[in-house]
Amino acid sequence: MALFSRNKPAENKTDETAAAKPVVKSTALATDRDLSGVILKPRVTEKAVQMGEQNVYTFVVRKDATKYDVRDAVKELFKVTPVKVNIVNKAPRQFMSRSKGRKVTESGMKKAYVYLKSGDSISIV
Repeated sequence: MALFSRNKPAENKTDETAAAKPVVKSTALATDRDLSGVILKPRVTEKAVQMGEQNVYTFVVRKDATKYDVRDAVKELFKVTPVKVNIVNKAPRQFMSRSKGRKVTESGMKKAYVYLKSGDSISIV
């Protein structure tokens, strides 16, 4: 038999490698991560106040937050379960200021619209 043959002798086949590595399952749940930094602040504008009357609340969230992160953060922080979450990215823009006479940069943000059931509410103030 050749030194680098593909066929191995039967006596070398053992289950030592399978027995040496125990299978470890993660005990971490989806709620074990830190969600307190996902929602930065509530967004209080005329539109947001009008939507709040229909159980839709607006929050400024982190740039890397997903709908599922926002949903879990609302569950954890406000103890209500959202029906739906919509995310809107507002891109930064540059424009000429009439008063200053130079370019001004308006920062971008990520907003989350959180829809709740008719009986649930969030106290923002």
